Amino acid sequence: MPTSRARGQYAKGAERREQIIQTATDVFATEGFEGTALKRVAELVGVKEATLFHYFKGKQELLTAVLAERDRRSLAVGGESGVGLNLMPVIAERNEREPGLTTLYAVASATANDPGHDSHAYFKDRYETVIRDVAVDIERRQSSGEVRTDVDAEALARLVVAAFDGLQLQWLYDKSVDMAQGLRQLTDVLLAPSHPTG
Repeated sequence: MPTSRARGQYAKGAERREQIIQTATDVFATEGFEGTALKRVAELVGVKEATLFHYFKGKQELLTAVLAERDRRSLAVGGESGVGLNLMPVIAERNEREPGLTTLYAVASATANDPGHDSHAYFKDRYETVIRDVAVDIERRQSSGEVRTDVDAEALARLVVAAFDGLQLQWLYDKSVDMAQGLRQLTDVLLAPSHPTG
């Protein structure tokens, strides 16, 4: 059984790890995650850059923790327990204000498809969760007649999530792309209830 001193050191280590995640999320949001970003995080936390990795296996684990914190903040902003159609434009607007985290997400998601990648499990679980949450929202809307019923809710959810990621990539190259408005238009066009003809 751990001693009270060991428990205290563990709690202090967990607290410092959380401080690093919060600080890195804030720094990466505006300054990006390359170059001197880690040095800046270390300065703000009050440690040497090398000390950051006493709390993480490596840079990739820290980056993944930052992305998970970004997800947590997204849900907190919308006051939601899961991602639904109404929250997606809100998240898109937030992503436009945090270009460094948006770039980090795009870069990490493009390289984490290898099962051996440190972020693979995070992205696999994230896609499953987001698609499930959006599908649940779409199913509810189908039941109330708000959304077309001629296409399966999960299939529609996958299209919406794919559109979000695609719009986000376009925005990274062209800041005139309005991700939030694009998602609203997609919902209006793709999900609109089908009306019988004739």
